[in-house]
Parts: sequence; structure tokens; C-alpha cells
Amino acid sequence: MSSPFDLEDTDTYLRWRERKLATAITDPAELIVEIGDPNTVTDAERTALLVRCQRSNMAIYVSRKEMDEVALRAFSARFGLTRLDANWLADEQGISRITVSNPDNQRQPYIPYTDRPIKWHTDGYYNPPQRQIHGMVLHCAQSAGTGGDNRLMDHEIAYIMLRDANSDFIRALSAPAAMTIPAREDEFDGVREAQTGPVFSQDDHGNLHMRYTARTRSIEWKQDALTLAAVAQLEKILDADSPHIHRLHMENGMGLLCNNVLHDRSAFTDDSDKPRLLYRARYLDRVSRI
Repeated sequence: MSSPFDLEDTDTYLRWRERKLATAITDPAELIVEIGDPNTVTDAERTALLVRCQRSNMAIYVSRKEMDEVALRAFSARFGLTRLDANWLADEQGISRITVSNPDNQRQPYIPYTDRPIKWHTDGYYNPPQRQIHGMVLHCAQSAGTGGDNRLMDHEIAYIMLRDANSDFIRALSAPAAMTIPAREDEFDGVREAQTGPVFSQDDHGNLHMRYTARTRSIEWKQDALTLAAVAQLEKILDADSPHIHRLHMENGMGLLCNNVLHDRSAFTDDSDKPRLLYRARYLDRVSRI
């Protein structure tokens, strides 16, 4: 079966590339869909969100209705997201409450639970192969006082830019040992084994998956010239002023529905009486197709 991600099938890649770039969303406002009630998403609202995910692997919803963790799981299921990756820091619903933790809290050593910036990444890059994150919902229950902005980029666009620069960069980052997350041991999490794998891979249905972090600590890149050059080129792409990089400040009631696209977060400052709170649900599924 032909695939645009087969480096030997240039014709299929070029046809897919043309369609992808022609339909990709470059106006952030076009990503946004207003929904009346996330608890009762209408067929029209669902289709509008799915269209955006099909074009750019992401959509932003806006609602004036509150949504708790139970409602978030039901909302996600409307889009085919049911196999929740409930990590050990998640609540009893399997959903993580992303907020600044107290110094004595077990979450505090982990950067999402601080007010510090987070570099470009896809979620779950440290997961084993059988638990790769394909879909995600990030819901804002309380925005930050200042800061906490996100940048978002469709990983398929990043793939195109990298392949156009040099197809050997894709070859290097698709190698089984391209990126390793070293083993970790702490008093709460126990032992997490080292995870070695590719940056780019395909799921069982031929969809592109990306496993990446721009962190410089707790990561080991394969030490050959081509891999390091590919990593440097990817960093250059993510640092560029591109219409394919969307900037977003999450306000109350806003949320990101996506196929685990590249994203980052700026530092932020909380209002003293209203700390920033996001609900994060990560799934082994991709968002449904129309």
C-alpha cells in the first residue's frame, strides 16, 4: 500500500504534500469553534471540530459552560477518544489537573506543575511503544493571570518542512534508536525504564506519529552527524516565524482537541486567588475522522 511517509515513494508524498499544504489552516481564528454546551455537543459542532482536526490535526473549542473531569471524558468520547492513558499523577478519572503544586507535593518536581516555561514537545514522548499518545484534550478551567501562552504546530507540517530540507533528516529521525529518554527513579514514580525509539513513525492505519521533546536534559540523541543535523534543523523550524505556528492564550472554557500536535508553553504568573488550572486527557486513540 502506498504511503506519503515512505521515503521511496516520492510521487505519493508530493500528491499528499500538495493537498496538505492547500488545506492546512494558517489563520488561528479559523481553528476556533464555538460550542453551546460541551455536555451536549451538536452534530454540527462535532463536524466543525472534526473538519479542523482533519485539516490541521487540531481544533480549538470555546464554551461558556463549565466542564469537569467527568464531562471531559464524555466530551472526548464524542470524538473517538476512549482509551485514556491514565498516568500516576492523574486523578481518579484518569485526567491530570495541571496547576502549580506546592513545594511538598509529589507533582512539584515535574515542570507542567510549575509556572515555568515548557519547551516544544509532543505528549507522552517518554511512554513505551504500546502506550504512545495519539490524541489529547487540554481544557482550560482557569486561565493564568498573565502568560501561560501556547504555541501549536501540526506535526505533519513539521514533517513536510524537514523532508523538504533533506529527506535524509526524516530517515535519521525515523531510525529505531534516534531518541532515548533515560531511565528514571524517584520515591513516588518508582523506576521508569529507558525508552528508545524513533521521532517519526506510523500507526497501524498509516497515520504519522511524532515523538519529540526540545528538552536538553533527560534526553539522549543518537550521536551521529545526520541525526544531530536533523535535530538542529527541526529546532530551526520550530523557532521560525511561520504561519503554520499558531499562538494561543487559553481563556476559561477554551480547549484544544488534537492528534498530539507539537506544542509549548510560556512561563506564567497566577492571580493569587485564581490559580491556573487545566485538565489534560491523553489518549491512545486518534481523533475520529469525519
